[in-house]
Amino acid sequence: MKKIYLLSTGGTIEKVYSEQRGVVENRVSKLDRYLRVLRLPESDICSSSLMNKDSLEMTDQDRADVVAKVRELAGEGIPIVITHGTDTMVETGRAIEAAFPALKIPVVLTGAMTPLGFEGSDGLQNLTESLMAAQLLAPGVYIVIHGQVFPVSKVRKDKDKATFVPA
Repeated sequence: MKKIYLLSTGGTIEKVYSEQRGVVENRVSKLDRYLRVLRLPESDICSSSLMNKDSLEMTDQDRADVVAKVRELAGEGIPIVITHGTDTMVETGRAIEAAFPALKIPVVLTGAMTPLGFEGSDGLQNLTESLMAAQLLAPGVYIVIHGQVFPVSKVRKDKDKATFVPA
């Protein structure tokens, strides 16, 4: 059985609609509910929520907390997938890359342009692809989204195309 750490930081993938406020917002992590519907018979996914923020609200301290958690887990030699808001995902990925120049595991960041559970959401596809990629990629830091894999140092978000493209 292949073990994978799944860390949640929030972002659009985790957003829910608040009827009271009439907005889409981060409240509680909902990844575990979606993991239960995936067929992952040979995978042991250990999930935990670090925070539940829109990535535009993430601070340098939040990024330092993500790096600290990666540091805590990386020594186990187990791949890590991090769900993250797409607006500053590359920034967090580059902070991880800078902190670990000789990383020995793949660290994959993913997210969604439309929240999990919303019609047309790309979240479940991106989560599934990231879990697969984490088992296959060489050590390093990557963005996995929309059927594509990018080294974090060679990618940027293209807001007009609503996806990521080579930098």
